[in-house]
Amino acid sequence: MREFPSFLATLVLAMICSTVTADPLPDTQPLKWEGDIASRLVEACDAFLLRQLEASILRRESHWHRDISSAKAYEKSIADKRQQFARILGVRDERTAFTGLTIQATTVRPGKIAESDETVAFAISWPAFGDVHGEGVLLVPRHGQPRATVIVLPDASTIPEQLCGLADGIPRQSQLPRYLAGQGCRVIVPALISRAMSKRNNRANLTHREFIFRPAFVVGRHLIGYEIQKVLALVDWLRLTEGSGHRLAIVGYGEGGMLAFYASAIDPRIDVTYVSGFFGTRETVWQQPLSRNVFGLLREYGDAQVAAMIAPRALTIALTKHPEVTLPGEGGSPAVVESPDVDSARAEFERARKWTETLNISSDDGSAESPDWTVRVSTDTNFSEVSRNDILSMLRIGRDAAAISPWQRHTEDFQAEARLRRQIHELDRHNQALMNESPYVRKAFLKDLDTSSLAAYAESVDTYREMFRRDVIGDFELPLGAFHARTRKSWETEKWTGYEVVLDVAEGLFAYGVLLLPTDLCGSEDQRPVVVCQHGLEGRPTDVFMDDHPAYHDYAARLAEQGFITFAPQNIYIFQDRFRTLQRKANPLGKTLFSIIVPQHQQIVNWLKTLPNVDGDRIAFYGLSYGGKSAMRIPALVTDYCLSICSADFNEWVRKNASTRLPFSYVWTGEYEIFEWDLGSTFNYAEMAALIAPRPFMVERGHFDGVGWDEWVAYEYAKVRHLYAAQLHIADRTEIEFFDGPHTINGQGTFRFLQHHLKWPARK
Repeated sequence: MREFPSFLATLVLAMICSTVTADPLPDTQPLKWEGDIASRLVEACDAFLLRQLEASILRRESHWHRDISSAKAYEKSIADKRQQFARILGVRDERTAFTGLTIQATTVRPGKIAESDETVAFAISWPAFGDVHGEGVLLVPRHGQPRATVIVLPDASTIPEQLCGLADGIPRQSQLPRYLAGQGCRVIVPALISRAMSKRNNRANLTHREFIFRPAFVVGRHLIGYEIQKVLALVDWLRLTEGSGHRLAIVGYGEGGMLAFYASAIDPRIDVTYVSGFFGTRETVWQQPLSRNVFGLLREYGDAQVAAMIAPRALTIALTKHPEVTLPGEGGSPAVVESPDVDSARAEFERARKWTETLNISSDDGSAESPDWTVRVSTDTNFSEVSRNDILSMLRIGRDAAAISPWQRHTEDFQAEARLRRQIHELDRHNQALMNESPYVRKAFLKDLDTSSLAAYAESVDTYREMFRRDVIGDFELPLGAFHARTRKSWETEKWTGYEVVLDVAEGLFAYGVLLLPTDLCGSEDQRPVVVCQHGLEGRPTDVFMDDHPAYHDYAARLAEQGFITFAPQNIYIFQDRFRTLQRKANPLGKTLFSIIVPQHQQIVNWLKTLPNVDGDRIAFYGLSYGGKSAMRIPALVTDYCLSICSADFNEWVRKNASTRLPFSYVWTGEYEIFEWDLGSTFNYAEMAALIAPRPFMVERGHFDGVGWDEWVAYEYAKVRHLYAAQLHIADRTEIEFFDGPHTINGQGTFRFLQHHLKWPARK
């Protein structure tokens, strides 16, 4: 969609407005705002979301109901929180059981990659889930049985061999695994997906982590969850082979610190947790790499609550410097990770401590049991001597003062790049398999839709509509306030008059748009249908009625010339990263851009119904491109819209978001806000259309529109057609028009559809 720089839009608007009087509509106040109202709109939404993020800190505790009568009772009372936490992290696939690690040896590379006087190092792999494996380095003591097992997770910028001192890159004092192995511990260092950047399909420049995140998010999975699954597969194996008496620790730094923290919160079989370079207030997660974006995280799980799920097991938080990360916005999400403010991190830790101190957990034999927790502040990066001593102490292992002898390497080629490619390939293949399976999952999901009659359907679909509202779009449950409508007449032609309109919505939010009134309206008894005409990405209301924009062809003005009242809302998907970061701020709250857009549209419809010439039962929605996305989501929830037309957007939407094969996939593009959580299991476009049914629904599709291919559009629409025609027996209420054109409004079949279903005759 063509961008229209805001300063030019403001200049043009000012020039236009100067040609007409700024008279308001009757029963409204004069609109006196100057400057770019679209910019003001995005700014208001941003401020609203920042307030919601801050307020989430105090709201979280209300979601927790803990039984503190005993350790067993406490564990039982938070079990559902563990399961829910695992689910939002994408820990959903069944793990693969195994009885031993695989030593990775070939005819040219030994499995034993190095040894010292105390330790032997192996290249290993293990099955995790599906066809996905974990890989990394195993260090085992040369003499005697392991005194404990420690899983050490490096930052995503570090390969296991570096952390073990087998390759350059990590100072000797931070080579934690070799020191722990020298003290008699078995140490496993898994490889993580790195943050290295690469052009995807010669388009967006994404990190490997964001590349895996994008499709995984759409199918209800997450890179965080995938890497946790690899860790928990090791926990399964260790508990199977060593039993519950064997001490097990998980340690991590940076990205590895996050994984260690979350994995321990999910799995109480982990005895000891040491987190370095990851702890603090999580309300700025929207600034961090997109691969950390967890939908709904901050509704219930700040770092304090995650820590509380580890109690009363041993936990140390090392407030070391974070790995410094700055990612450019070159198609991927721009991001920065900086070391947290120590005071705010301490405050979060104190919230966690307060939670656990009030528990007063006692063991089931009646003895007191308080959390073994420590917080340390250090200016170090990675691990230090203090880290080593802390971990050994938590494992109840006395420290041996023996020296750490040099490695004797059996290979200099650790094949880290080949390993990374394998790991990426396996996760990509898993994402694609889930995508291909998703139609069957959604079919099972919709099994409770009752199509035996229109009345039965309307009742049963309400349950799914509320799921869509709550779990996919996200609902702030905002009480809509008074309109306080402000208007001004800004355009006037022979056939219509245009008014800018601002309406209050709720809590600092407002809606803005342009109302076109035909000049032949004849008193309040002249009740007309309304068509809400929604622009696309980076668009403005003026695009749909002025200057014959090549995508819109003034369709709102053309409809007004046909006698329809039209309204062109300003939507918030404008100003590139300014609006895309709104999605980043909304997602941790379990919300989306449409969590704001939907109540804006509800308020718009409510206000339109108060106008003397509007027939409130005949208000339709017609949107193109991002406006077509809106046409799938808004009328599904704003049931006052009596029909919906999706132009230049309808698609096999899950595949368009998740495919790493199709050239038009969003995996390759700069729309990093476009990905919606778990649509694969719930609502593709056919299922969204089912929420619009039995109201009329139409698709407008240009054969040469690059947003998709005809065959995928037709495939998804065939499901809609089957619902309307074969199941509900209302075939006349749905249509698709293919036309010989690009990404544009055609305005032929769609205009006839509007005239027919809104009962408004065509004019010559």
